[in-house]
Amino acid sequence: MKNILLNAAVFLALACTGAGAQEYSWTSVAMDGSRTGCTAPAKDNVAAALGKYHGCRYVSPSGKAYKRGSAVAKTAKIVIDAQPGMARVKEVIAYSPKAMEVVYPEGPLSNWFIDILMAKTEKLSGRKVDIGVGNFGGIRVNMPQGDVMLDDMVSMFPFKNQLVYVEHKGSELRSIIEKMAATRFQVLGGVRVIAKDGKVVCLEIGGEPLDDDKTYGMATISFLLNGGDNLMLGNNALYIEKYDVDIIDAVLEHVSAETAAGRPIVSESDGRVVILD
Repeated sequence: MKNILLNAAVFLALACTGAGAQEYSWTSVAMDGSRTGCTAPAKDNVAAALGKYHGCRYVSPSGKAYKRGSAVAKTAKIVIDAQPGMARVKEVIAYSPKAMEVVYPEGPLSNWFIDILMAKTEKLSGRKVDIGVGNFGGIRVNMPQGDVMLDDMVSMFPFKNQLVYVEHKGSELRSIIEKMAATRFQVLGGVRVIAKDGKVVCLEIGGEPLDDDKTYGMATISFLLNGGDNLMLGNNALYIEKYDVDIIDAVLEHVSAETAAGRPIVSESDGRVVILD
């Protein structure tokens, strides 16, 4: 059923924005109403955003009418009928004063994400977490400016990847970071890395130079343990503990606490990963 609704929503978005048929890929597309006036609905504006049925016709927000048997009208009915069941995800759960996009090699959104995972993993494990490793591909849409709905968060972190605590020797962490420098960095926390020409020229953890002989605690996700995004973070680990906590669980717990305390979603770039020309 979820796939049917998703495909219907994508179809309606294409119809409403005037886009042609295309191969599906996961991307965020603004429903700007350029063709029929359809926009993304909130919890309490379904008719204004998606239009409504009037007699035997579907009338779009722009006033254009379609026969009930037309593809646009049939799709509109599926999406409109689904809205009551989607009311929960349309609830506003937070406020973000600024939009945040995924920026390589580090930026406000990815930093916010990995810092949450590090804090939650440290709490779950009862052990010190020195470094966090996530993946940019796990952040599927950007943080909007203004009101943030549950739908935004679920769309941002849709994958069922669980939090994991891993212990590594410093020498193994150095190897992991050096591989990233030579290929592509992923989301990092607790570190300061400077790379040039595919090589690490500075690597600090917790504000101190990485010690090859020291044992460090890492927060990561199950996807990256055995080959996800070409990382094998479980290899040569001294200790691994997985938790039945998905990324979205940790994020929503944090967001709920911040909202209850009257704090907005805020984050900044901090230079934790720098690639020199």
